Amino acid sequence: MSAPVRLEAVRKVYGSGEGAVTALDGVSVEFPAGTFTAVMGPSGSGKSTLLHCAAGLDRPSAGSVTLVGEALAGKSETELTVLRRRHVAFIFQQFNLMPALNVWENVTLPTVLAGEQPDHAWVTEILERVGLGGRIKHRPGELSGGQQQRVAVARALASRAGVIFADEPTGALDTQTALEVLRLVRGLAQAGQTVVMVTHDPVAAAHSDAVLFLVDGRIVSELSSPTAEAVAVRLAELSRDAQRVAR
Repeated sequence: MSAPVRLEAVRKVYGSGEGAVTALDGVSVEFPAGTFTAVMGPSGSGKSTLLHCAAGLDRPSAGSVTLVGEALAGKSETELTVLRRRHVAFIFQQFNLMPALNVWENVTLPTVLAGEQPDHAWVTEILERVGLGGRIKHRPGELSGGQQQRVAVARALASRAGVIFADEPTGALDTQTALEVLRLVRGLAQAGQTVVMVTHDPVAAAHSDAVLFLVDGRIVSELSSPTAEAVAVRLAELSRDAQRVAR
């Protein structure tokens, strides 16, 4: 069975002529089912662009992207939206919660938008697992930042989406809350979902199965079964290499 997320020779160029910027430069990678992959690299290395192209939020300039067995090339924005709604969930640093909706309504919103009925027993279980069982009637403005991020994680869990894309999901959290969120995200992969997470934090990356390192839009290194120390060392090596090239 093919991997739920696959990129082949993907290039993404913004602008044209002398002002063109190559964000991705021939990236080929696949993310198998039930795996948790972290994507790291310096600012401007193409991490978020890779995530956006993989999710069909941005169209590559060249190459191909396959998501849950479907080629994204040629699909309309409506078709891409429907595909994501059925198979993809997102966890962002900004939470992206609807302020007028309470916790329960925010968590079940993707299911409702897909025209389906929420599984009340499953949603209740998820909210208990993320520590929000007593907060289901609260709106985002009544929650702390860590609680809001747990709502976002619960939304991803409750949707039972096959693919989870996370962009700096712990960037705005305190250390303890970040660890709790990472354990929950890790649980997504252990349950068979595919998780791709962009992060700058070696501790966050250490919760993944593997780390991909991007530099100038290219995958230059990979680290399996990472530890925070090994990730930090590899990042330092890449930084030194970049400084030598810059000279």
